[in-house]
Amino acid sequence: MSQTRNIPDLDRMSVVVATILLAYGLSRFVVLPVRELSFQLPGLYLSVQVNENTMIGFLVAALTATGSDWLLQDHPAQKSKKTYQHLILPGLTAWVIAVTLLQLPFGLQWVIGFIISSTLLILVIVAEYIAVDPDDLRHPIATAFLVAISFTFYLVLAIALRSAEVRLFLMLPAMTFAGALVALRTLHLRLQGRWLFGLALVLAVIIAQITAALHYWPLKPITFGLVLLAPAYALTALAVNLAEGEPFRQAIIEPSVVTLVIWGLAVWIQ
Repeated sequence: MSQTRNIPDLDRMSVVVATILLAYGLSRFVVLPVRELSFQLPGLYLSVQVNENTMIGFLVAALTATGSDWLLQDHPAQKSKKTYQHLILPGLTAWVIAVTLLQLPFGLQWVIGFIISSTLLILVIVAEYIAVDPDDLRHPIATAFLVAISFTFYLVLAIALRSAEVRLFLMLPAMTFAGALVALRTLHLRLQGRWLFGLALVLAVIIAQITAALHYWPLKPITFGLVLLAPAYALTALAVNLAEGEPFRQAIIEPSVVTLVIWGLAVWIQ
């Protein structure tokens, strides 16, 4: 059995984490002029406001992805291999955290959210570093953690957007994009490196249809998020089980049980 136990370079890790946390902290004090982008479509007028929240979210995501790539270049098992698959979840996680923190009023609640979110982001970066080497003893644990945390942040994003009362034409692309990334990375992790772009896109489109159908329902934000989380996870798990060659009757058991549990929780909370 392999005894590989590589860890990120602490100096590099410190620089990356400090930069990301500084960006989150300064986001509370940055005020930029609001710019409005308008689009006139046949029978439809769309107006999108671009402010510091929009820019900070994408900036932090880019910083995190770049910093993760820098850390991965130092991995002994990385060599000349591509790293883009290991940048998906750190970037998505950083973006979701930025969207969520910017919805919270500055105070004790924001500080607690900042500490918890930053800790989770660090764990995601470290888990992606471990996931580079399939022979690492911690690889199965890192893979399971990454799958779990990706769906957790998908839930957090849905709750944050619902709480902010984001309009459908903005929520739909955000949830579809996040759903596609989560499904793509989950399929890649659980299927030992197989890329199924088409399947991930199909899953994201299905979830987008459900998102659009639920948008105008009078649901609490957490209920809305749970109702979306159930099919997102269930469809992805079903796709993984079928890709691994399981019979349909067996492959459908886990997704069905998870869906019933999550929807039961959503009904109880509502």
